[in-house]
Amino acid sequence: MAICGSRTHIGHFVGNITAMRLHYSSSAKSSAVFYNKRGFQNVCKANISLRSKERPNNLMFSQYFTTDAARRSSDLNPHKRFGLEGFRNLSLECFSSGTASASNVSSDNSKDTEQVVDVVDSSEAKIHLKLNSGSFYLPHPAKAKTGGEDAHFICTLTPAIGVADGVGGWADLGIDAGLYARELMSHSLTALQEEPKGSVDLIRVLEKAYVRTKAKGSCTACIVALTDEGLYAVNLGDSGFILVRNGCAAFKSPAQQHGFNFPYQLDCNKAGDSPSSAMVFKVTVERGDVLIVGTDGLFDNLYDEDISGVVLQAMEAGLGPRVTAQRIAELAQQRAMDHTKSSPFSDGAREAGFDYHGGKLDDITVVVSYITE
Repeated sequence: MAICGSRTHIGHFVGNITAMRLHYSSSAKSSAVFYNKRGFQNVCKANISLRSKERPNNLMFSQYFTTDAARRSSDLNPHKRFGLEGFRNLSLECFSSGTASASNVSSDNSKDTEQVVDVVDSSEAKIHLKLNSGSFYLPHPAKAKTGGEDAHFICTLTPAIGVADGVGGWADLGIDAGLYARELMSHSLTALQEEPKGSVDLIRVLEKAYVRTKAKGSCTACIVALTDEGLYAVNLGDSGFILVRNGCAAFKSPAQQHGFNFPYQLDCNKAGDSPSSAMVFKVTVERGDVLIVGTDGLFDNLYDEDISGVVLQAMEAGLGPRVTAQRIAELAQQRAMDHTKSSPFSDGAREAGFDYHGGKLDDITVVVSYITE
């Protein structure tokens, strides 16, 4: 596995937008999940067929739920509630440390890393698959000297990827939230190694990392693993992942936010959201699929079709995952600096009543994984 350095900054926001993230980092206590502007506390599942040759609206076979849910709602159509319409405004992060000590762990402070891991797929044919991963990180230009506030890892022992985004609002209190994000990812990596072989529980992994993290700050977190049953992921906040199949976005994790630019997050005071509030996903995969995991610096600036387009061009050109990750990250940063074009972030800002245009300058972490035989 590889661990590489990073952090996040909130970009060129107007003051009241920034304040929402900062306010949460010290005082928010709600644990309800907000989905398409509606909260719920009960178990929710979605089952949609994932067809390899169809358009995205028919592409999904997934299942996800909130782990702290208590009862099931019977008056909602799950396909209506969890269709692709709800996966539209969604979003993760990067780490650098030499603390990992296992023999199969590598530590690297460079801006890009690449690892290959083997896993057995859950299909009837039991096809052996490889998760060929590469990462690229671009810190906010103003944070380049300190490395930004994102963190991520690529694990080879247990094929998994983790990203975390330190909430930049802590900087107003003189606290570098990147330290929290990096420590959380380091402990997540250790917790993964402690899991029973073939029986990984990512909520347990995140819980262990959360309890062990002592740095000041807060961050979002997303961990995705490749198991015998496909992709298994947990996500808390506005980092996330997207699965591209045949040049189209087949699945995208929804963001968890208490309000606009006010994501769920784990914090040092243990007064905010908990790991049990994370959403859990199980998504079937097949040879040729491409997994992209990233922080909100990616998903706030690129639409699904932008990411899918870069992936398709990269696959046609025979590029490796690290180079693909670099191209996606560079396009996201280019859009972040464009104050004229619309972006997912500006769309969300306008929907929330803010007069905001262009992209959002931020740390950008991108991890790309090719799923091959």
